[in-house]
Amino acid sequence: MSEIRKHYFLEEYCIIAPQRGFRPSDFSKFRKTDVSIGDYGSDRGCVFCLGSEDKTPPATAVYTDEGVESDESCGVVRDWLVRCFPNRYPVLSPDRFSGDPIARGFGFHEVIVETPIHNHEPSSFSDAEITRLVGAYKDRYEFYMGVSGVEFVSLFKNHGSSAGASIAHSHSQLVALPLIPPRFSLEVDGKECRFCNIIKCEAGSERLILMRDGWVAFAPYFSRYPFEVWIAPIKHFSDLTGLNHVFSFASILRDILSSMREFFGGFSYNYVFFQ
Repeated sequence: MSEIRKHYFLEEYCIIAPQRGFRPSDFSKFRKTDVSIGDYGSDRGCVFCLGSEDKTPPATAVYTDEGVESDESCGVVRDWLVRCFPNRYPVLSPDRFSGDPIARGFGFHEVIVETPIHNHEPSSFSDAEITRLVGAYKDRYEFYMGVSGVEFVSLFKNHGSSAGASIAHSHSQLVALPLIPPRFSLEVDGKECRFCNIIKCEAGSERLILMRDGWVAFAPYFSRYPFEVWIAPIKHFSDLTGLNHVFSFASILRDILSSMREFFGGFSYNYVFFQ
């Protein structure tokens, strides 16, 4: 049975039609293959792999067993575990010319290479690996929010060619903007936190997936995409600066991705931080 569902508080609607999943097709929509290996690339010539540091811009932050470094302060760091550097093909420019920063496209675009190992991605990360990655997300978010002229920082990951990734090696991206996108302003506008109310509602619903260590994961009533999942803190805080226990969130992110990988095999996906 189909349903027309309204967004929690926006004037947007979606159609949920589960019966369409049974329609015949000449194509396999969810193939049990590894998209990072079989579909788009190997480690030969990969510019994100260990040993290819000279093929990217100098790293702005490098996470090692010893802590955080940068190519500028230490020379090219080779023994990295997470590596951050400016995107060679940025959507925004950090150049501070005169005039309206919005009109001239001011901002920053950074790549976060999540692991030195090719064909290794967050769904199979160890506790230490996923904690380090989310810790790097938090660090880079806090750094760019402290940069003059930056009003909003977007963190996201595209995995697989169908999700928009152009390089197979597992990586995320950060975009720092000189304005807050209107949609985000609209969704947080109000006297009380709309997301706290949503979490209270969904925590007792049939769409609940997981509740653990102060976090809840659920399939939203208004889903824009198949298999959409929201992960949210039960206790209110607004952004990554309030993330005091990194592993609690990191492990749920990893476990949700791992469950999807177990169900679908190799699959393309996106995740984005809303804050």
